[in-house]
Amino acid sequence: MANALAAESSPYLRQHAHNPVDWLPWGDTALERARSQDKPLLVSIGYSSCHWCHVMERESFEDPRTAELMNEGFVCVKVDREERPDVDALYMEAVQGMAGRGGWPLNVFLTPEGLPFYGGTYFPPDPRGGMPAWTQVLQAIAESWEQHREEISAGGERLREQLSGAARLSPSSQPIHPRELDAAVQVLRPSFDERHGGFGQAPKFPQASVIEFLLLRGERAMALRTLDAMASGGIHDHVGGGFARYSVDQTWTVPHFEKMLYDNALLARAYLHGWQASGELRLLEVCLDTLQWALREMRGPEGGFYAALDADSEGVEGRFYVWRVEELRQVLGADADAAIAWFGATERGNFVDPHQPQPGLNVLREAWPRDERARPDRDARLRIRERLLAARAARPRPGLDDKRLTAWNALMITALADAGTQLQREPPPEVAPGTAEALLAAARECVEFVQRDLRDERGRLLRTYSQGEAKIDAYLEDHAFLLEALIGLFETSCEERWLLEAVTLADVIIERFADPEQGGFFSTARDSEPLIARRKDLEDTPIPAGASSAAMGLLRLAQITGEEEYARQALSVMRLLLEIAPRHPTAFGHLLQALHWQLSPARPLACPVPASIRGPRATGSPGSGPAPSA
Repeated sequence: MANALAAESSPYLRQHAHNPVDWLPWGDTALERARSQDKPLLVSIGYSSCHWCHVMERESFEDPRTAELMNEGFVCVKVDREERPDVDALYMEAVQGMAGRGGWPLNVFLTPEGLPFYGGTYFPPDPRGGMPAWTQVLQAIAESWEQHREEISAGGERLREQLSGAARLSPSSQPIHPRELDAAVQVLRPSFDERHGGFGQAPKFPQASVIEFLLLRGERAMALRTLDAMASGGIHDHVGGGFARYSVDQTWTVPHFEKMLYDNALLARAYLHGWQASGELRLLEVCLDTLQWALREMRGPEGGFYAALDADSEGVEGRFYVWRVEELRQVLGADADAAIAWFGATERGNFVDPHQPQPGLNVLREAWPRDERARPDRDARLRIRERLLAARAARPRPGLDDKRLTAWNALMITALADAGTQLQREPPPEVAPGTAEALLAAARECVEFVQRDLRDERGRLLRTYSQGEAKIDAYLEDHAFLLEALIGLFETSCEERWLLEAVTLADVIIERFADPEQGGFFSTARDSEPLIARRKDLEDTPIPAGASSAAMGLLRLAQITGEEEYARQALSVMRLLLEIAPRHPTAFGHLLQALHWQLSPARPLACPVPASIRGPRATGSPGSGPAPSA
């Protein structure tokens, strides 16, 4: 019999609908049941393309005995972190504080009032590697709840204030100066991997916002080497285009195979800007193969973009993407030797799934440092990719998370519009005719979908759309990313409607999310569902922080319209982080870009601005006041 998740629109929640666990979605029903039954909540948070989420489901949540323990002792709640980033961020910080680490699946135990008192990530079905069995955790927590309830509740109350996090930050009174940005660049240098590109050790994430910041500051060496290394590595899908979420090794060879819409939207722009900075056509090719992947595999019939592709197919991580040498020979015929040399495939292979080890599996990658002599000519490369793509299409596909998230769609709108505009201005002869127009048309179709189908009856923006239903109040990041997208569309097309919609959205952001006391923006609206703390999530994760995006969008809108309130609100975000961001640039790449533009001359605008919104408006925006200087 299905549980309550069968009625949900989230693919991740529906994946658990037939577990023997009596799962409930997050909401009033679950919280009221916990209070009425005087049970703690067990909140399990994940997402549909999360490999270890699938592992824990198979090992524990599908096991009747384990489910019985969960149902007897707890009110069990499943959360899709992509639908509810507020719930995820709140309890992730709590678990990181309690356990010293975080990740997904995130399993956290709460009092009926929602206060966390214990948590962790993946737990195995049997004791392993120093970790207790999940059943042992359940039994220990149930016993502790019965015997030490008052102490647990008191500890949760003490934690409540800590979870407000950055909401307690005060603005800096120091002037904004280019030396802060220079200092951020210097902080990045010691962690830069000179040999393989990127920052830090394995696992390596493609930090698009940091790359964009370096390009803005003219620091091409670190940025371009990282872009080139990732494009050569197995994190880049050399057959179908696009990027996996991260690499498990230092050399970008073996990815964690899930593909996220947000990574690919951000990386497409980074590669576009890398091409503009360097003139290297290969970087533009990577930008376009990433966007073409999104248009081919991630686009819904209404023009919106799906959220993610799973790492697993047939229950095996990476099976859809890896190749044996004999498979390459069968598919490619006379081109096989050239392809095997190009992609470095061997009989031994370079990938082993620890859960289902098999010899001879290859993640395709190019030689690094780059060896152009190993690359076939352009026609042969196209032929090889087409044949491999056709052969791969016959394999069982990874699971698709088909929900459309406003924030991630806005990132893709910006990438499509940016790429289309640049190709219209300076089309290389190697790019097929009509490419720019197709990208711009896709951007317009997507924004029209968001503005039409992701609104409630009051016209307010919603977070997620799936199975014909839009729901959940949108968060700051949804509004802020869409603001940047609308401004980009206006600058691309000079269509007045995009600017008017951007102005309306900016006013909503200030009215519903601004902090009039300390400055900056809360991650949730003032009239959203209250949690135990109202937070300001300020770090890139690696998706840009909503506050940094709001600062970027409002700053540009102030330059376009002359409205001082937009500049004042943008500056209030920068002042909160002025003394922190330069010391931790990998966490604040998008905010550092906003600081760069704050200190730079206003970019020229080719579009006429309607007189009705040019200059400070007589009524002012909510919370208006004099614009402080930088």
